[in-house]
Amino acid sequence: MSDNEAEETFGEEEDNAEEAGGEEGDEEVLGEEEEKLGEEEEVEEEEKVPDLALTEEHIAECLSLLCKTGDGLAHAYVRLDIHDRQLTDINILKSFIHLRYLDLSKNNLKDISCLSALTHLLTLKADYNMLTTVKLEEMPFLQVASFNDNKMKTLEGCSHPMLEHLSVNNNLISKVDTLEPAKLARLHTLELRGNKLTTTDGFNLPNLKNLFLAQNVITVIEGLDRMSSLTTLHMRGNQVKTLDGFTDGLQMLQYINLRENSVMDVKAEVPKLQCLPLLRAMVLSENPCTEEDDYRIEVLIALRKLERLDKEEYQEEERTEAEAIAEQRKEEANAENKEDVQQEEE
Repeated sequence: MSDNEAEETFGEEEDNAEEAGGEEGDEEVLGEEEEKLGEEEEVEEEEKVPDLALTEEHIAECLSLLCKTGDGLAHAYVRLDIHDRQLTDINILKSFIHLRYLDLSKNNLKDISCLSALTHLLTLKADYNMLTTVKLEEMPFLQVASFNDNKMKTLEGCSHPMLEHLSVNNNLISKVDTLEPAKLARLHTLELRGNKLTTTDGFNLPNLKNLFLAQNVITVIEGLDRMSSLTTLHMRGNQVKTLDGFTDGLQMLQYINLRENSVMDVKAEVPKLQCLPLLRAMVLSENPCTEEDDYRIEVLIALRKLERLDKEEYQEEERTEAEAIAEQRKEEANAENKEDVQQEEE
């Protein structure tokens, strides 16, 4: 090939690359435009939702469970189920102060702040609405609250002194800094699956027992040492690569689910869990480390008290094998240490 031909060929390659780059650029622009269009359509769809206020007629149809009122001097219906009615306005509920059990799921609600007037409320279910925040004032008796499948970006208004179970799955939560630990002394179960959390830091809840964080984008385990009562940690489907962050402050932790994460090395990572005296069950399936030879045995060598791995009980044969390998490694390590000492003396 002549120099001229080579130059022409190189020029054609540059042109092709430039054209390809232009096409990629066009695709990126097109993708951005489609994304914006999707957002605009979503906004338009929200705007098209017709206003529909809750009425006394609706309420009369849906009330149930006749009980004595708090002062014991009268009776009132305390349960209201108004799910799946396309409601956008529930302000009328301000006057129904005796309600204790309320289901508002599958409506088009954007604001439920009026519920702050229902000071006798025990359970509140507001799943599948259009809430971006709750903005509830402190509710003295609320024990169970569920705000799954909304558009919440903050946990503001979710801290109540008697609350025991809080569920905010499938929202847009990226931080938990709006939780107020001082008001959540009784909270034992917190569900935040399917949000946008990137870390476990910020959960300063010493009485919490069950924490569900599956399907977030968590890359770092940290800040858990403040959760001394935690027994269950569920983190399936995140992006955790290392098991740093587990400390001896987690004295009660018994179950860890890290399925579908990115843990690479059993020998390097699993021993970091030796600080957990009550750990009895763990799930690591669908991590890269599970492809290693003798994966189950290596986990057991590091965690002798573990009873179940990936939902399979350890058998006595596995325990015997793990003990033998651990003993052999110990002897080899001792022999190496003696040899090193002898060499130093010489």
